[in-house]
Amino acid sequence: MLTHIVLFKLKDTSEVNIEKTKEILLGLQGKIPFLRFIEVGSDVLHSKRSYDIGLYTKFDSLADMQAYQIHPVHLKVSEYMQSVMESAVSIDYEG
Repeated sequence: MLTHIVLFKLKDTSEVNIEKTKEILLGLQGKIPFLRFIEVGSDVLHSKRSYDIGLYTKFDSLADMQAYQIHPVHLKVSEYMQSVMESAVSIDYEG
């Protein structure tokens, strides 16, 4: 099993924008066969080191995660995220 986690800092941190962005990310659910699990959450601490939104996903393999990366639905969501995010960090690990 492969875990893929991405943390996003948004340009606009209004509650409306955060909720819209979470909904768009959650819209991946059920649309990409390789995506086994998805969870999206928003930060509650709002500290200097906090990111605004976290995306937690699971795949059966690295190959499935790579196929997800180029899936048309993911590419559309990724394009949106590029337009609203200030920065992002990620980690991918097996286990």
